[in-house]
Amino acid sequence: MNLVFHLLAICIGVVTGGITSLIGASGVMVIVPILTMLFKVSVHTAIGTSLFVDVIASLTVAYSYYKHGNIELKSGMWIALTSIIGAQLGASLASKMGESKLSSWFGVILVIAGLSMIRKSFKEKSDSSDNLNKHIEFKKEWQRILTALIIGLGIGILSGIFGAGGGVMILLALIIIMSFPLHKAIGTSTLIMAITALSSTIGYAARGSIDFVLGILLSIGAVTGGILGSRYANKVNEKTLQKIVGICFTAMGIIMTAIEIIK
Repeated sequence: MNLVFHLLAICIGVVTGGITSLIGASGVMVIVPILTMLFKVSVHTAIGTSLFVDVIASLTVAYSYYKHGNIELKSGMWIALTSIIGAQLGASLASKMGESKLSSWFGVILVIAGLSMIRKSFKEKSDSSDNLNKHIEFKKEWQRILTALIIGLGIGILSGIFGAGGGVMILLALIIIMSFPLHKAIGTSTLIMAITALSSTIGYAARGSIDFVLGILLSIGAVTGGILGSRYANKVNEKTLQKIVGICFTAMGIIMTAIEIIK
C-alpha cells in the first residue's frame, strides 16, 4: 500500500472507533465492505482483520465507559462466556463457506441492520414511553443467567460467521431482555464485543486470514475515534446518528449484494 492508502486506512479506523463509542455498534460493518471493495481484500481476510480492529477499538471504548461506571460486569461476563464458544463455532462454519456466498450473506445482513437502525430512529420517540414497560422481569437469578448464556451463544455464532462483534444485537438484547439503561448497555456491549471479537480473531489468525499491517493502521484510527467519541457520547443526537449510519449500512449492503449477483 502507498501513503494514500495508509492515511485512508487510518481515517476509516477513526470512523470505526467513533461508531463503536457513540452507538455501541461493531465497526466491522464499516470495515469489511470497504476492505473488500476498495482495498481488494478477500472476504475472509477482511472479516479477520476487522475483528482484530474490533478488539482494540472495543477495549478502548469499554475502558472509557468503565471509568464512568457504565459497565455491568456480572451479566456481561455470562454473555461473554458463551459468546466465546459461539464465536469459534461461527468462525469454523465461515471457513467452510464459499467466498461469494459469504459476501452475499454479509451484504444481506448489512441491509437488514441498516434498515433496522433507520426504523428504530423513527420509532424511538413515539415508543419511548411504552418501551419502559416492556422489559422482561426475571423472578430468579438463574433465569437471568440462563438468558445471558443463550444470548451470548447466539451472538458469538453470528460474530464468527459474519465478523460482527455483535454490537447492535448485544445492545438490543441488553436493553429489551436484560433491562439495562442505555449508557450501561452501550458500555457493557462494547466489553462483550471485545471479548467475542478476540475469540473470533484467534480463529481467523490460526487460518492466516488477518492482514496485520492493515489492521494496525486501522486500529490507530479506531483508538483515536473511540477516545474522541466516548468523550462526547452523551452530547450526540443518537437518533440522527442512527439514521446516517443506517443509510450507509443499507447502501453498502446493497452494493455488496449487487456485485455478487452480477458476478
